[in-house]
Amino acid sequence: MAEEKKRSAISLTTGSTVVLRSGDKGEAPLVTEGTFRGYVSLGGGDQAMAIELDESAGPESKGRIRLIPSAVLLSVEILHQAKPEEEKKTPEATPIYFG
Repeated sequence: MAEEKKRSAISLTTGSTVVLRSGDKGEAPLVTEGTFRGYVSLGGGDQAMAIELDESAGPESKGRIRLIPSAVLLSVEILHQAKPEEEKKTPEATPIYFG
């Protein structure tokens, strides 16, 4: 019996390169390619994904941030998954007692 490799959990991390397809009924999907920058809360509690556009959106759009509400997401492709930033740990203080 062949051993199955353990698959790591899939997570969308800040800095990952993604391709998103979004749209609503009856319209052609909007394709967005760029770098995932995080989630944003919109007005009434709706969530959106913040994507920093790359050169595929045109030279004038490169570097702009596009917010895509989660309600209109059709698909998310992760082209390159960024590693999560290492948590910055502060060294624990050693208690010192004076007598």
